[in-house]
Amino acid sequence: MKLALYLPNFRDKVTVAELEELADLAEGLDFDSVWSLDRIIVPEASDRNEMQYGFGMIDGFPKQLPVSSRGEFLQGMPLIPWLAAKTSKVRIGMSVIDTPYRSPGVLAAELATIDHLSNGRLNVAVGAGWMPEEFAAASASHVFPKRNKHVRETLEIMQGIWTNEVFEYHGEFADFDKSGFGAKPVQQPHPPIFFSGLKDPKRAANRVAKYGLSGWIGIQDSPEDIKVWRAEIQRELDELDTNRSVDDLEISSMIWFVITDQEMDQSPMGKGTNLLAGTAGQITDMLKRYKEAGLTMPFLWPPFADVPVAKTLDDMKRLKEEIMPKIDAM
Repeated sequence: MKLALYLPNFRDKVTVAELEELADLAEGLDFDSVWSLDRIIVPEASDRNEMQYGFGMIDGFPKQLPVSSRGEFLQGMPLIPWLAAKTSKVRIGMSVIDTPYRSPGVLAAELATIDHLSNGRLNVAVGAGWMPEEFAAASASHVFPKRNKHVRETLEIMQGIWTNEVFEYHGEFADFDKSGFGAKPVQQPHPPIFFSGLKDPKRAANRVAKYGLSGWIGIQDSPEDIKVWRAEIQRELDELDTNRSVDDLEISSMIWFVITDQEMDQSPMGKGTNLLAGTAGQITDMLKRYKEAGLTMPFLWPPFADVPVAKTLDDMKRLKEEIMPKIDAM
């Protein structure tokens, strides 16, 4: 099982120095990858629990984000090239790039450059976004009803630009004649691409299967959820008559992580379950269940509040030194 760190750049208060400490330690502990979070805005309506949808459109979540509209969170996209410069071996990415906020051709070209900046360490994760207020702030309200189509076109454009000397595309969200977009990625044929699906296993599985993606990223998925996603992805692969198996893919999920002194309630509470929040013993047991279910890379997600970075640094060390040897020995 690989380990990935989800940087807490989306917080009411976080410093670049803190993010650098976390990235440095993740590299020192031989984590597989470090990821930033894509969040453009926090609507003021969120402070009043009056957003149009709850977080991620996930059932049972409040119509409120865990960060204040006055919060001093940091944007995730600029952190990717920053991570390229600050690290030397850990893989980097943003989970996930909401494609409707970006021009597909520009995004593809810029990501190719970042792959050069990192000497071929870039992971690319894409998703459709879910917050109408954020679409409005990104001048993309017109895309919201068709956001899943925007992801499809972006995937086709990225792969086309990255694998052809010149490329043309004529779609709804991009329409251009044969053009060159500069340097191709260091990684061939292109960087690994992950798809994030939070609600519809079949749709997400179809994207992974149809476009030959490298993996899938969920959020707060239980071991039972992971089994469902793996089964759906394998079913889609079988229908496409491909030789690929779900075992060839990275199956990941963004999961809140903190080691506590007292045992936490682990009873199922949907996406709000304390999956990797608990004592070292509870986390060890849960990681064993995840490994058996087929989760290949948990994204360790420091809670949004009440857990200082110093605590997360200590928890990362304990996880790597005390807990993971027991998981690797399975």
